Amino acid sequence: MTQNVIHYRQALHQIPELDRDLPKTMAYLRTVLTPLGCTLSSPIPGSLCAFFDFGKPDAIAFRSDADALPIQEKTALPFSSLHPGKMHACGHDAHMAMVLDLAVWLNEQNDLPHNVLLLFQPAEETTGGAKDLCQSGVLEAHGVRCVFGLHLWPALPAGVIASRKRELMSRSCEVSVTITGRSSHIAKAQEGLDALAAGVEFYRRAVALEASLSPNLYRLLKFGRMESGTVRNAVSGKTLLLGSLRAFQDEVFFGLQEGLRTIAKEVEAETGCQVSVDTNDGYPAVWNPDDLYEQVRAQGIAFEELAEPVMISEDFSWYQRHLPALFFFLGCGPSPALHADDFSFDESILAAGSAFWKELAAKF
Repeated sequence: MTQNVIHYRQALHQIPELDRDLPKTMAYLRTVLTPLGCTLSSPIPGSLCAFFDFGKPDAIAFRSDADALPIQEKTALPFSSLHPGKMHACGHDAHMAMVLDLAVWLNEQNDLPHNVLLLFQPAEETTGGAKDLCQSGVLEAHGVRCVFGLHLWPALPAGVIASRKRELMSRSCEVSVTITGRSSHIAKAQEGLDALAAGVEFYRRAVALEASLSPNLYRLLKFGRMESGTVRNAVSGKTLLLGSLRAFQDEVFFGLQEGLRTIAKEVEAETGCQVSVDTNDGYPAVWNPDDLYEQVRAQGIAFEELAEPVMISEDFSWYQRHLPALFFFLGCGPSPALHADDFSFDESILAAGSAFWKELAAKF
């Protein structure tokens, strides 16, 4: 089986596709799944679901994302991307390969505690295909009681499966602050409205807002870029602040968003500059439910516990808003970062991920 999962990964790695436009990817998945004893469906564009019926009243689901990234690959691997400007740089090829390996194993089983639904979904990297798949009704149609997902993770030792209760991956959004003042020669500064000074004050108050929250709350509000003015001897007429907001509880996330808008109004009133704050809602946080976590532990299914969550987002969170769902990481060991143009990993870890999925399917 180990060679099978590596073969699947290498084949899929060569045909990366973006967002919901995944014809070659879906065609390859069908070549593996069609000969098996499962029912195939495509509830939303760019998706494929495989249902294995063991005659049970309910089902568990295993999810893989299927889309790639708009990155020019620089790994020089013999199975590098054949699609210029596209690359599986986030491990989705590996995720699909492990679920395909699980499918072949399921086809060999005569009896399992539950029916099994395999989900191959598009648009994890873009618009959140998980939300649309949940809304399609496919989970209800197959009596799914819970969903499991897994992601390659370079920060963990090779082959280690890990997770944690509650906070695992954050909700996040981009924050864009535009401050419009009035430029004037610096010798006549009183005739201008200093957008640079207003930007500095906005930044100072935003940092203080985040720092005012309890240290026990995992959250992040940081600005990585500030642009202002044109020349040294003119009052700045415009400032742009670009940052990121991340949190796990919705009340913290949206509370910080509202706090930034309140700061904008205050700075406007005090400086005369116009201040606008643009954010988006992003994906919800990946929040592993205590009871499902403990149920998996109670079956003797071994995985390590992470001490801290990560401030990265994943649309698996939509399954958790829909049904009980649990997410795991699979360690890559020393490897380039996810989303890097040279991302690669030791393919021997795929056997560990496949074995974990099969143990869950057999015992849970």
